[in-house]
Amino acid sequence: MNYGKNEVARKLQRSSSKAQKVASKLVLWLVKLVLVLFTVGIILSASLGYGIFKGIIDAAPEIDVASIEPSGYATMVYDSKGNLTETLVKSGSNRLEATYEELPQCLIDAFVAIEDSRFWSHHGVDLRSMIRAAVGILTNNPAGGGSTLTQQLIKNNIFAGGNEDSFGEKLERKLQEQYLALQLEKIMDKEIILKNYLNTINLGNNTLGVKSAAKRYFGKDVSDLTLSEATVIAGITQNPTKYNPLSEKGQKNNEEKRRVILQYMYEQGKISKEDQEEALADDVYSRIQNVDLVTQESQNPYSYFTDELTEQVMTALQEKLGYTESQASNLLYAGGLSIYTTQDPDLQAIVDEEVNNPDNYDVVYYSVDYRLSIQHEDETVTNYSDETMKTYYRTDLGQASYDGLFKTKEEADEAIAAYKSAMTKEGDTVLGEVVYYILQPQVSFVLMDQHTGYVKAVNGGRGTKEISLSLNRATNTLRQPGSTFKVLTAFAPALDTCGATLSTVYYDAPYTVGQKTFRNWYAKKGYMGYSTIRDGIVYSMNIVAVRCMMETVTPQLGVEYARNFGITSLTETDYNAATPLGGITKGVSNLELTGAYAAIANGGIYTKPVFFTKILDHNGKVLLENEPQTKRVLKDSTAFLLTDALAESMESSRMYASPGVSLNSTSVPANIPGMSNAGKSGTTTSNVDIWFVGYTPYYTAGIWSGCDDNQKISAIGSSTSYHKRIWKQIMARAHEGLADTGFPVPDSIETASVCRKSGMLPNPGVCEADPRGSAVYTEYFAKGTVPTQVCDHHVAITVCGESGGLPTEFCPLESRHSRTVLVTPEGESGGTDDSRYAMPGPCTVHTQSAVVLPSENETAAPDNETVPETTAPFIPSSPLDDIYIPVGPGYM
Repeated sequence: MNYGKNEVARKLQRSSSKAQKVASKLVLWLVKLVLVLFTVGIILSASLGYGIFKGIIDAAPEIDVASIEPSGYATMVYDSKGNLTETLVKSGSNRLEATYEELPQCLIDAFVAIEDSRFWSHHGVDLRSMIRAAVGILTNNPAGGGSTLTQQLIKNNIFAGGNEDSFGEKLERKLQEQYLALQLEKIMDKEIILKNYLNTINLGNNTLGVKSAAKRYFGKDVSDLTLSEATVIAGITQNPTKYNPLSEKGQKNNEEKRRVILQYMYEQGKISKEDQEEALADDVYSRIQNVDLVTQESQNPYSYFTDELTEQVMTALQEKLGYTESQASNLLYAGGLSIYTTQDPDLQAIVDEEVNNPDNYDVVYYSVDYRLSIQHEDETVTNYSDETMKTYYRTDLGQASYDGLFKTKEEADEAIAAYKSAMTKEGDTVLGEVVYYILQPQVSFVLMDQHTGYVKAVNGGRGTKEISLSLNRATNTLRQPGSTFKVLTAFAPALDTCGATLSTVYYDAPYTVGQKTFRNWYAKKGYMGYSTIRDGIVYSMNIVAVRCMMETVTPQLGVEYARNFGITSLTETDYNAATPLGGITKGVSNLELTGAYAAIANGGIYTKPVFFTKILDHNGKVLLENEPQTKRVLKDSTAFLLTDALAESMESSRMYASPGVSLNSTSVPANIPGMSNAGKSGTTTSNVDIWFVGYTPYYTAGIWSGCDDNQKISAIGSSTSYHKRIWKQIMARAHEGLADTGFPVPDSIETASVCRKSGMLPNPGVCEADPRGSAVYTEYFAKGTVPTQVCDHHVAITVCGESGGLPTEFCPLESRHSRTVLVTPEGESGGTDDSRYAMPGPCTVHTQSAVVLPSENETAAPDNETVPETTAPFIPSSPLDDIYIPVGPGYM
């Protein structure tokens, strides 16, 4: 820098110039203007923000001690006649209130460690947690939520769990939630806040609150929970489905979460390293009891209908109203709802009476659901069950025939006592023992109105129902459907899409696909040869169904039709030839199978089974109206054709066959006197599962029976048709006083006479001459599908009357006569009823060696005898040369 005298003088001169002064003032003015505008902007923004914030805060709901308590409104369930059938209240929904004094310190510390580590020090809102959560979102590395336990309690009990449709609504709720959290901590002690939170949360498997969770998962009071058990429960709350300790996958997720919780507790100084290691080493999941002990203690467990109803309502609340699983559960069991169901009390009573009537069964057995927990001298605990008991008898004692079935409860008790004695050693302590006796064989029944989709009655098992939400064999159990699947996957698509008719024939003979050779259930009666789709339904013909699937439908289309019928359990492994016989990967539920047949009964319109019509909230306002979900899955003509064939299967009839071959219709024992009915039976290999699903003009019903552990029905000395009699008795009582309106024939149907061995128009004078009787009958057809070709399976030929073979040149003319035979498929090796009447070979009686020629020494014929005129010998060039085929339609 130059600080000389001359330089300083020049700078003073420049600063005093007029232009410089103006420029300086302008810059100063601009700076002041910017500062003023900026200040005004800040003030306006702050004022606007404050106004919005104040408006949001002013709109926040009022909060008091009562409003923050877990809700206690009972949900009422009503049947179709307005009768109160169930009350879903706290005790019935697995919510048990725990006082703060009952909560063990390890449980308190576990929840605080994972959910809100600074709970005891903040005043309702934790800025550090909010900043950490925001940074986690921005960096895509979540490090926990920003809500405190106080905020979560307010969200659950004041804001119904939070269910906003937009970001703005969520932000508004979040601001109000934080404000109310600050206010709540001014009027409520921390201990009470924590107690209410732990009594409110959803802990999975219909378990609300930590006290019921302790009962549900460990069979003990909450105050007795160990550190290891407490961390299992604390690990559930963030996502009850993902961290469900009862499922295999959920248990793995819960174990990972439990490790995190224990590490947090150690880092926060709540437990020692030794405590942490001891908890990690504990085999805690082996002690979890998959039994709802709280509900078990209820004097009135829910009915099977209500069990399924709760699942239906939970699903509807989530799918139609957008609730989370936790929100839906809280609303269902503590929201004071009124649920109006489709259950008909009179029909339900009939179903329950007949299912539980011991006279309806041929045999009575008992299986056991057994649980035993033993603590050994070294303080380890071992849990035993009926499955481990089965292994003991079969493997350890070598009783390979042990099947877990007992003729009396006393027999069961003796087996249990012997097993318990073998498992208990000196110094052992029995911690708990539970046994339930289960009647076998078991049954499930579903009754619904096909026109509305309303489920009228459900029974998920015979015997006394011990607990709510127990095994429901009608809705939640998958069993192999047997021949009931022929209609859904083979015959329905064949008629509906693939151009087949009820008279379309398939050859009933040995049939192999890949490495699998299929056989009929009537294997001892042999094979029938050409058989129609109607025959396949009426007589439940396996080969006809499989050939229909493989030669006409394709497995892909068959599975697609089943899915359209509402069957949701099919997998990608079910695209195979065994599918129409019910050989599928997972099986089906009775509810879905009955719903599928209801679509046929309803003229081809499928309606998803409906359990409730509407739900009102606590204030009596409509929360949800359950409109039936319908879709057309079959043409009305197809539905009628199937119905007519299914109706014939319930009438006494014999398969068209040779004398002595007696193949009878399969569903006669279910036929209801005085009422039109149609249906299909189903029996799986070795008689493990037996089904009947059928319908009338009013109702559709499905019954399944079998043993829970897949013991063979016939092996325990029972017939395999008692379930059809039960179906008949229930449906007969359900239809008392109702007029038989029949199954109306739609305008899309016409009739025609056809040959049952070809499915074509009869060959006049030939098809009627089948050796077993006329093969011509009248069939229903969808309009436009009547065949136009004449039967080419029946042909008239000339045969030698002595041998039945085709005449040779040596057969006398007077012994020859006309006869109707069948043209069997090329390569058919015989063995069917039709092959008895197949094209014969040449006559074996009249051969050249059998002809006696006159010798040279023989004299001529007497004068009074004439010598027959010599005729050319008959030498057929082929077996069909002498076939008589009259001129008729299609041959011009």
